[in-house]
Amino acid sequence: MTNASPPVAAEAITAADAVRRAARLSVAPMMDWTDRHCRYFHRLMSREALLYTEMVTAPALVRGGAGHLLDFSPEEHPVAVQLGGSDPEELAEATRLCVARGYDEVNLNVGCPSDRVQSGAFGAVLMKSPALVAECLAAMQDAAGGVEVTVKCRIGVDDQEPEEVLPAFLEAVRGAGVRRATIHARKAWLEGLSPKQNRDVPPLDHPLVHRMKAAFADMHLSINGGIATLEAARAHLEAGMDGVMIGRAAYHSPAAVLLGADAEIFGAPGPSPSEHDVARAMLPYIEAHLAGGGRLGDVTRHMLGLFAGRPGARAWRRVLSEGAARPGAGPELVLDALAQVPEEPMVQPQVREA
Repeated sequence: MTNASPPVAAEAITAADAVRRAARLSVAPMMDWTDRHCRYFHRLMSREALLYTEMVTAPALVRGGAGHLLDFSPEEHPVAVQLGGSDPEELAEATRLCVARGYDEVNLNVGCPSDRVQSGAFGAVLMKSPALVAECLAAMQDAAGGVEVTVKCRIGVDDQEPEEVLPAFLEAVRGAGVRRATIHARKAWLEGLSPKQNRDVPPLDHPLVHRMKAAFADMHLSINGGIATLEAARAHLEAGMDGVMIGRAAYHSPAAVLLGADAEIFGAPGPSPSEHDVARAMLPYIEAHLAGGGRLGDVTRHMLGLFAGRPGARAWRRVLSEGAARPGAGPELVLDALAQVPEEPMVQPQVREA
C-alpha cells in the first residue's frame, strides 16, 4: 500500500489544493536553468508536477522594472515564482506583481548561498534572522490575495546547530501564517564554500527533515537535496513527507524523473509520452520563439539531457550543441538530432494507487 494520490477532478478541489497536490513532486528553482523555456519543456513530460521559476529578486521587479522576468506560458501551470529579498514592503510589492501575472504560488528564497545574495542580505543568510523572515512572509501574504506564500530554506548555516535552528525557524514561519515549506537537507556555508560546493559538500540530513514533519504535522513540508530518482522520491513520501523537490537530476536527466512522475507519484492514468514525442512537441514552441526574434539555443540548451542514458544520447547532444549557434539554425536541427536516437516502443507506466 502506498500513499500516492489518486486523480482528483479539477472542479472538486480549490486552486490552493491543486497546487499543494502538485507539490508532491516539484522541480527546484535553479538559476540559469529553470527559465520559461525549460519549464515549458518539463511540462510536456509531466502534467502534474509543480514547476518553479529561477529566483527573481524583489529589487529587480520593484526598482529595476524587470517585469519580463515574470513572463511564462499558460501551459506551464501549475507554476510557482521564487522571490529573493529581505525588505518586507518591497517583497509585498513584488508579490503583488507576481500574483497579477497569474502565478499559482509565491515562494521566498531562504536557501541560496551565493555571494550575490549575501551582499543583498537575502537567501540563506536569512536563516540567521527568523523574525525578519516572518515579517517578510506576513507582508507577502497580505499582498498575495489568497495565493499561497511559501518558503524554501536550509537546515541551517555556518556554525548553527540544525537541531535547534530549524525548529525555531519553522516556528517563526508558522507564526507568520505560512503552512508550506521546502527544506533543503543541507547546511549552507556562507564562507569557504562556493555555491556549487554548497550543493554537495555539506552532509545531507534527511532524517532531521523527517523529524520536522513529525513535529510540525500541521504544515505541508517538502524535502529537497540529494534526491535523484522517482524511487527515492516515493520512499520519502511513503515515510511521511508531503512533497519532494528534485533539482539537478530533473535538469540533467529530465525524462528519467518526469516521464513516469504522473503515474508513479500522482496515480494519474493514461500513457506517458516518449522522449521522441516530447522532442517533436517542442517544435511549434521553438518555431514561435524564433518568429519572435529568439535564438534556437535559448530553448535547445535545456533539451540536451532528454535522452540521457539512452543509445544515441551523445550524438543528440552533439548535433544540438554544435548546430544551435549556426546562423539560420531552426527546428529542423532538432529533427536532425532526433534521427540520431533509435526510437523505442512505448512502455505503459504502472499507475500507483493509494
